[in-house]
Amino acid sequence: VQLQASGGGLVQPGGSLTLSCAASGRSSRNYAMGWFRQAPGKEREVVAAIYRSGGVVYLRDSVKDRFTISIDNAQNTASLQMNSLKPEDTAVYYCAADVSFSDLWKGAAEYWGQGTLVTVSS
Repeated sequence: VQLQASGGGLVQPGGSLTLSCAASGRSSRNYAMGWFRQAPGKEREVVAAIYRSGGVVYLRDSVKDRFTISIDNAQNTASLQMNSLKPEDTAVYYCAADVSFSDLWKGAAEYWGQGTLVTVSS
């Protein structure tokens, strides 16, 4: 499974960004997908995860009212819509995939994409 993340950048507080993760590989459509982030000097944390069916979603509490994760199975792409961004959302965001949704939202992943930097600053 290969994961290609895109969409990071610089945004002002209160702004929005959408991250995308394109998955490829013969078995990739069997994997739940998610997003992690790692801020400078902090441990990596799971932000959001989604079942392949799209029916079950996990969002960490600090982003629950601001971020949305979705999956487009036709395009084999997961997206993270981030609204009302705060400086504390600044981090490198990583796309990830695992055959187990529960492992993913617990913080583990079998496959990782490259990170994309999100900077929230005025």
